[in-house]
Amino acid sequence: MLDREGFRPNVGIILLNAHNEVWWGKRVREHSWQFPQGGIKYGETPEQAMYRELEEEIGLRQEHVKIVGRTRDWLRYEVPDHFIKREIRGHYRGQKQIWFLLRMCARDNDVNLRLTDHPEFDAWRWHDYWVPLDVVIEFKRDVYQRALQELSRFLTWPANGGHTHERRHTARYLRQPHAPRQSSPEQPCAPEAELVLVPGKQ
Repeated sequence: MLDREGFRPNVGIILLNAHNEVWWGKRVREHSWQFPQGGIKYGETPEQAMYRELEEEIGLRQEHVKIVGRTRDWLRYEVPDHFIKREIRGHYRGQKQIWFLLRMCARDNDVNLRLTDHPEFDAWRWHDYWVPLDVVIEFKRDVYQRALQELSRFLTWPANGGHTHERRHTARYLRQPHAPRQSSPEQPCAPEAELVLVPGKQ
């Protein structure tokens, strides 16, 4: 489903942990890393598409997250011709996206990259909020910058007084067996404190 300008409606997801680190996934059998994203199906709202993509791509359900914010308008990026299938070149130009900022209420081991038969990611890790700008593929960088910048106004300092714990950014891989889920009490999200602006990357 393309709009008149050749852009496909899409949602992007920035998932935060308690330290305001972002979920960062490695695409299956590729060396590229990105945020979860996916197309909006006919009849879906952006929010409905976001929850569907969240579950399909990383195995988290609506009760595992809290919506913190979203971008006001569509953010667009064009896809270079060599990434576009030959049969749709000239019609398809790229993606237009609504981005959602989510707070994860679940535990790390609730993430399940194997929920579908065609996983999007084969590894994941937590990263500092602005790090993806340094490593995302070039044609997506401007949209990532705009999404991270706009949504940074919703960030709050962690409960430990604004000092983030030193953490190891260890990747979790798809090939590792996924422990079966147990019915344990959900980890509720802490109430959001007053908004604190985080300066953007220059």
